[in-house]
Amino acid sequence: QVQLVESGGGLVQAGGSLRLSCAASRRTFSTSAMGWFRQAPGEERDFVAAIDRSAGSTYYADSAKGRFTISRDNAKNTVYLQMNSLKPEDTAVYYCAAGRRISYSGGSYNYWGQGTQVTVSS
Repeated sequence: QVQLVESGGGLVQAGGSLRLSCAASRRTFSTSAMGWFRQAPGEERDFVAAIDRSAGSTYYADSAKGRFTISRDNAKNTVYLQMNSLKPEDTAVYYCAAGRRISYSGGSYNYWGQGTQVTVSS
């Protein structure tokens, strides 16, 4: 079982930045692809970004390209999401997820964190 704990969410003004972190409980983190998803109230969960186990490949949603950067530190069992130029429409609960392979689909990830709230004010 892999436990994931997100942190770093909060309230920020439009144009600001936040860095989300997701700490994994086990050393299998280094063999897992990691993804970030988000869900706004009344909306479906959406893909944001993903990174493969070696950090050699990254995927981004169109809404995240150029503003968000996903990275990982396998020595710390942690994945990050640096979010810059935040917009009110980025407001959502952000979840990290772990899976066997990098994917845009949430169904490909086996383990999920509890989420961290990001609120961007206009």
